[in-house]
Amino acid sequence: MRAASIAALTPVVAMACALTLPQAAQGADYLRGSQIEQPIEAPSFGAGAFDWSGFYFGGFAGQSETEFEPGPGLPDLARSAFRNTALGQAVDMGQFVVDQGARRDSGTNFGGFLGYNYLFGDVVLGLEADYTRADQGYGFRDFIARRTTAGGQTLDWSMDTKLGARLHDYATARLRMGYAYGRIMPFATIGAAFGRFDAYSTIDATAAIVTNANTATETSRMAAGYPLRVGVARKNIWGFGMAFGAGVDWAVTDNLLLRAEYQYIGFGEVEGTSTTVNTGRIAAALKF
Repeated sequence: MRAASIAALTPVVAMACALTLPQAAQGADYLRGSQIEQPIEAPSFGAGAFDWSGFYFGGFAGQSETEFEPGPGLPDLARSAFRNTALGQAVDMGQFVVDQGARRDSGTNFGGFLGYNYLFGDVVLGLEADYTRADQGYGFRDFIARRTTAGGQTLDWSMDTKLGARLHDYATARLRMGYAYGRIMPFATIGAAFGRFDAYSTIDATAAIVTNANTATETSRMAAGYPLRVGVARKNIWGFGMAFGAGVDWAVTDNLLLRAEYQYIGFGEVEGTSTTVNTGRIAAALKF
C-alpha cells in the first residue's frame, strides 16, 4: 500500500519541480541583472549644462603687489619753499630733491563681491562690484642742509622732505564678459576703481641769513617767514582709477561657484603719488 502511494505521488513531485526551477532561475537572473546593468551613478561635478544667469555673492583672499610711483611735484615744492629768497632767485632748489624712484609693497588681502549675470546663449554678460581690504604703503624722507652765497647774501638753509602714501582699501564696479563651456566660464572684466588713501608730500624748510660769515663775529637770524612748510598731508582721501581683470568660474554645483582671478588697478595721482595694484586671488560664491 505504501509503495503504491509513493508511486502515485512521484509524477506530482516531478511536475512541481519542473514548474519551480525556471522561476528560481529567472529570479537569480533578475538579481544579477539589477546589480550589473543598473549601477549606482556617482555625483557629477563640473559636467553638463548649467544656467549662469542670476544673482551671486561671495568672498575672496589674494596676494597683491602694489607699486607707488612718486610724481614730479617735489622739485616744484622745493622751489616754492625758497621762492621769496635771494637763494631761490639765483639757484634752482629743485635740484636738491633726491629722485626717489618707484617703491613697492606686497601682502595678502581679502574682501567680498556680488554681481548679476545675464545669459545670451553661451555668452555671459554681467555686472559685479567688489571691496578689498589692502593696507599697503610706502614712506620716504630726505634731509639736506647747506650754506650758500647768492645775490650777495649768505644763507644757511635746510630742507626736510617727506613723501609717502598708504592704500587702506578700495572698491571696484566692473562689467563682466564671459563664455560658458558647460560649467566652466572664462571671463574678462573692465570698470572703475575707488581707493581710500593716506598721502603726504611735504617739505619743511629753514633759511637763516648769515652776517660776517666765517669770521669771529659771525651771526645769523632766521629769515622772515621761516621755518616754512609747503605741501600737504591728508588722511582718508579718495583716489580714482581703472580696473581690468581676467579669470575663470567653475560651477561645482548648481549653487556653489569657485573662482581664480587676476586683477589690475591703476589709480591716478594722489598727493604726488600714482599707484598700481596687481592681485591674484581665489574666491567662492553662492548663486541663486
